[in-house]
Amino acid sequence: MTLLAVLALLAWIYLAAGHGRFWQAGPVLSAARPAASPPLAVVVPARDEATVVNRTLSSLLAQDYAGPLGIVLVDDGSSDGTGTIARALGGVTVLEAPARPAGWAGKPWALAQGVAATDAEWLLLTDADIEHDPPHVATLVAQAERYGLDMVSEMVALHRASLAERALVPAFVYLFQLLYPFAWVNAPAGRTAAAAGGTILIRRTVLERAGGIAAIRGALIDDVALATAVKRAGGRIWLGHSALARSIRPYPGFADVWRMIARSAYVQLRCSPLLLAGAILGLLLVFLVPPLAVVLGPLSARVLGLIAWTIMAATLLPTLHRCGASPLWALCLPAIAAFYRAATIGSAIDHYRGRGTVWKKRAYTERQA
Repeated sequence: MTLLAVLALLAWIYLAAGHGRFWQAGPVLSAARPAASPPLAVVVPARDEATVVNRTLSSLLAQDYAGPLGIVLVDDGSSDGTGTIARALGGVTVLEAPARPAGWAGKPWALAQGVAATDAEWLLLTDADIEHDPPHVATLVAQAERYGLDMVSEMVALHRASLAERALVPAFVYLFQLLYPFAWVNAPAGRTAAAAGGTILIRRTVLERAGGIAAIRGALIDDVALATAVKRAGGRIWLGHSALARSIRPYPGFADVWRMIARSAYVQLRCSPLLLAGAILGLLLVFLVPPLAVVLGPLSARVLGLIAWTIMAATLLPTLHRCGASPLWALCLPAIAAFYRAATIGSAIDHYRGRGTVWKKRAYTERQA
């Protein structure tokens, strides 16, 4: 136990000091106006989004953007009247996505239809459950203009009303930053690439140079795949946190959060048993050993485990503050990580039982790119 506690402490010293400052508050975009407002098209892929699409589209129609702004919603086989709601608003072009061909995931296919229907210089790819403050689009363009960027993406504020959301959602953001430290993503020479699919502003010429949406046609984690393709094509990307957009999709229960994680967790590990085993062992060492050492170990292990647990909790505090959550949740990080670990194992079990990834009543049982 003492040896494990030493390893866990060394891991946390590295993570806190040398892993791209992943735990810090991170870059946050505040309202700004661009010097120029080039033509921009917003593409919204939507499948069975009747409960949220009105708020999303209304917020896009209310944007304070000086340039031409078109909004295209691609109705991807909805059965709940999503397209009808969008048409009733006016000011929105509604497209019906054709039947999805083999090899394409649903969201990339819908995005491809929307991108093909526009010719604007800039494209904003945004989910149907994201509400945008009036200056949001202008701020994204200003950020791209200020730093010569080809792709600007934000982790929007996530819904946090239920107990499950308050307990688990901040850790979702924290673990995403652990996987993809924003400082590494934003370094032009760095190999790490990532984006948050809720809002992605991208320059059309760079998207085409990266192979278009077809380059990520089979990707279930499409946002990270798109960022990777753009960075490989020489594009400059930026990822931060949004102060001007939020997700309005609720996850009322722990089972809802579980499904949200499990739908892509094993895909994130490339459906590899070896990567799964490595991830589980790493999570056990980093998040479980410190509290176990405190409770079960000899004195030396207890001291080491307590130091590691303290560092662990401290790294979660900036995320909790940004989410408006109680700092006491930081002490629960080992238990929260155990939930994510179990959901990841559940994702792998679903894969090997032939269930694959299921999202919006659509199953992907084949191995995706």
